[in-house]
Amino acid sequence: MSEQALQSLGEVLLAEPRGFCAGVDRAIEIVERALQKFGAPIYVRHEIVHNTFVVNDLKSKGAIFIEDLADVPPGATLVFSAHGVSQAVRQEAAQRGFQVYDATCPLVTKVHVEVAKLHREGYEFIMIGHKGHPEVEGTMGQLSDGIYLVEEVADVAHVRVKDPSRLAVVTQTTLSVDDAAEILAAVKKHFPEVREPKKQDICYATQNRQDAVKLLAPQVDVVVVVGSPTSSNSNRLRELAERLGTPAYMVDGAEDLKAAWFEGRQRVGLTAGASAPDVLVQAVIARLRDLGATAVRSLPGVEEHVRFPLPLGLGDKSMAEHAASRS
Repeated sequence: MSEQALQSLGEVLLAEPRGFCAGVDRAIEIVERALQKFGAPIYVRHEIVHNTFVVNDLKSKGAIFIEDLADVPPGATLVFSAHGVSQAVRQEAAQRGFQVYDATCPLVTKVHVEVAKLHREGYEFIMIGHKGHPEVEGTMGQLSDGIYLVEEVADVAHVRVKDPSRLAVVTQTTLSVDDAAEILAAVKKHFPEVREPKKQDICYATQNRQDAVKLLAPQVDVVVVVGSPTSSNSNRLRELAERLGTPAYMVDGAEDLKAAWFEGRQRVGLTAGASAPDVLVQAVIARLRDLGATAVRSLPGVEEHVRFPLPLGLGDKSMAEHAASRS
């Protein structure tokens, strides 16, 4: 990328809120606390959160990321990722005798609890989500059968249930709010008696970051989303900006920025997915300044004060103190 400053590039607008959510902050702290208490290595099933920088940082501290529990030695300490796991994984971990710390986001756990409760009452489920995503695999894996995945509106017509009056719907927490609403409308049209969650499954942080992009995108010439390719909520932010008519790009870090994206564009919008740390955002801002940006301004947005407690046995340092120490 050329080092020459772009003459037209002026202001950078920052979406608020952006970056880490409470579930991500908690998950990372669980791994760090386990490393401090028990020493390396600490094994983590799947990437703790979907961010390359975060995963590599934890690897450097002694975390080992695995997919198959057979790769974890007997007696080891194991952490479940923020995305949650199936009942089969939980049972296997117990059978193998690992010391387990569960970093599943509490908002994902809420969905698991609801599925288990309604299943006992005789319900089947439609899950709105992306096939292969670990959160979807974890939620669908709460049951051995009776849960059907739909990824788009067209999938709804192919669902066959035993009793339409005993059907509930749940969603992946990191979906596009608008896409999920469209699919849910199709589910309700096809299954008028379907039971919806008491409170929307899509998490507060996903909703807030999407709302922030809806405010940001119309005010800028191009949007940059900081997030890794595997991050569902980061991908949805990029898609949302493009849907609103603004060119958008997703980057893992400042090194991925291309000068050509900003040629002839005066105002850049910047946001970050819920698993992207602020250090990456600051590096992108510095790179945009190198390219000619002369001002950085934050847009108004929702202030988030959500904090989730750590599992028992991992210390009493507050989430707020820990977040401040890493910012």
